[in-house]
Amino acid sequence: MNFTSLNHYIDLDWLREAYRRTRKDGAVGVDNQTAEAYAEHLEENLQDLLNRAKSGLYRAPAVRRVHIPKGDGLSTRPIGIPTFEDKVLQRAVVMVLEPIYEQDFLDCSYGFRPGRSAHQALQTWQNQLVRHGGGWVVELDVQRFFDTLDKAHLRTFLRRRVRDGVLLRLIGKWLNAGVLEEGNLSYPDAGTPQGGVISPLLANIFLHEVLDAWFERDIKPRLKGWAVLIRYADDAVLGFSHEEDASRVLAVLPKRFGKYGLTLHPTKTRMIDFRSPRRRGPDAPSDSHCKRTFDLLGFTHYWAKSRRGYWVVKQKTATDRFSRAVARIERWCRTHRHMPVKEQRDALALKLRGHYGYYGITGNAWMLGRFLYAVTRRWRYWLNRRSQRGKWSWERFARLLRVRPLPPPVSTHSVLRYAANP
Repeated sequence: MNFTSLNHYIDLDWLREAYRRTRKDGAVGVDNQTAEAYAEHLEENLQDLLNRAKSGLYRAPAVRRVHIPKGDGLSTRPIGIPTFEDKVLQRAVVMVLEPIYEQDFLDCSYGFRPGRSAHQALQTWQNQLVRHGGGWVVELDVQRFFDTLDKAHLRTFLRRRVRDGVLLRLIGKWLNAGVLEEGNLSYPDAGTPQGGVISPLLANIFLHEVLDAWFERDIKPRLKGWAVLIRYADDAVLGFSHEEDASRVLAVLPKRFGKYGLTLHPTKTRMIDFRSPRRRGPDAPSDSHCKRTFDLLGFTHYWAKSRRGYWVVKQKTATDRFSRAVARIERWCRTHRHMPVKEQRDALALKLRGHYGYYGITGNAWMLGRFLYAVTRRWRYWLNRRSQRGKWSWERFARLLRVRPLPPPVSTHSVLRYAANP
């Protein structure tokens, strides 16, 4: 069903709620306006924003682009930062469209959806693999998805459900907004700025049509055995019980994505034999010649035996994510080493709790302990670099940790793990 009239839901009360849900401490856009400055005349600003949005006079400001390093340490990821007012209006449009598309999105999609999280995706994926004794895994990596997303195809997908002229016009303005980078203003032909409030919803709409619905509707009925798809934003993995099924899908995936203007990474998109050791049998290639692990959402997945002797899929912090986290801690300790020791300890405690909050899952205690050990050593090292006097020996440092200990590793996400036959 098409929705032809939706913009009447966006009124002043709707914008007030959108303002409440908008993050207030984010980076400023091209106009350098902060949330505090916008709130000084909130009612007048929201009323003016509403009038311009409804009348068509609203002009999407350019997006300020910054680059953040990727996990490989060699490349960067462009992030677009809208103005605060633009964030509020985008949030208002998301609040209208999200309930509609939540009826369409499939259970395999977990990224940026209400009531769904990365840990739910990891647990579902883990349980599916163990329940079926593993299988053949296809890792899917889309090259520069947010930069190469085809705007024409996205508009086509949107019109299948939404025909409201006001909302489509606003989305079109955001898609065509300029990008300001180092003083230069450009207008890319493709892509949506990664970092915008509405970008995750647009990405889910696009990939729902390109991958999720296609896999469920056209691919699974043609397969010989079990198959499952788990997607979190533009990260996706597919599991198959038959190697032939996995090979056929891997061969057709580049054509499917190429049809919609996307390119899969030639080396990162690959197939892995992730059958349980029991299923592989004695004739399978040795582990030294065949990769038996893969990474998903910051965790490395591998087979191991439980305490009861059953084969289960375990998850641990991926090596690259671990190294990046330790490097960030070391940079912080170096640049803040002249702060009072108590303030340093309190800040490091917050960072550790944040790390535990994501990586604290069942079975990952050893990597959490390694992270605490690495943080402790680097903190002591940079405390010793504060001056030539007052060296921090291990005895003195141990006394500090007894008085002001760092938070110990904790598992904040329990996992209901299924076990394969022993």
